[in-house]
Amino acid sequence: MIDGSRQWRKQRISDAFGAAAARYEDHAGPQRLAAGLVADLAQRQKPHGVERILEIGCGTGFLTRDVQARWPGAELVVTDLSPGMLAKAASGGLVAGRFLTMDGEAPIFEGPWFDLILSSLTFQWFDDLPGAIARLAGLLRPGGSLIFSTMGQGSFAQWRAAHAACGVTSGVPDYPTLAALRAMLAGYDDAFAFDETVALDGVGARALLAHLKGIGAVVPGEGRQPLDVGTLRRVMAAYDAGGGCDSYALLLGRITRTKF
Repeated sequence: MIDGSRQWRKQRISDAFGAAAARYEDHAGPQRLAAGLVADLAQRQKPHGVERILEIGCGTGFLTRDVQARWPGAELVVTDLSPGMLAKAASGGLVAGRFLTMDGEAPIFEGPWFDLILSSLTFQWFDDLPGAIARLAGLLRPGGSLIFSTMGQGSFAQWRAAHAACGVTSGVPDYPTLAALRAMLAGYDDAFAFDETVALDGVGARALLAHLKGIGAVVPGEGRQPLDVGTLRRVMAAYDAGGGCDSYALLLGRITRTKF
């Protein structure tokens, strides 16, 4: 059961991404790259014998379109927390699938059903990552795989450092380390995780904030509050003084349900 504060935060996340849907792809270079990594992993893992695919957190459809092209005969179920993002992914007639508004960590499905469950840069918004992974892994058919990318602890390290230099806490959520993700996956018979670093285009605090606003990633981590204008300016100045460059630390994971 999701308590009221978490439900309210989920709605804020949905609204923020929905508001950014129209311009999202103009700002989402790392998201495009991460989606490609997930699709490549999935094709290497299961190039054939894929009948049903579930996507968690489709955004505007980077991964969705790639998946449709790689497995054109598969039944595709596409989900996102944000109706606005879902509508954008479904527009243009580029994908033939079933589109559902759904919280990825509370799937509406039960029992083994999918050959692939794929997600790119969505899991970082979950309240209970280990629980969500377990629920999704439970939807895999024998031989099926859950493959995902999410944010790692090193993401936006320079932005966090600028906050620390100013004596304040960043609104960036506390993402897991690679070791922590590997520990979450250790209980599964066939699983692994690795990391990739993706540098952000653009230099300076204004470019970073434009990127985050452009993709809708503007809801601070749970328990964090937005900075007042004066403090934000000090943080921006510290970030620029430190070089004004940052990156995504991507974590990628795969769980395969062993056959029986």
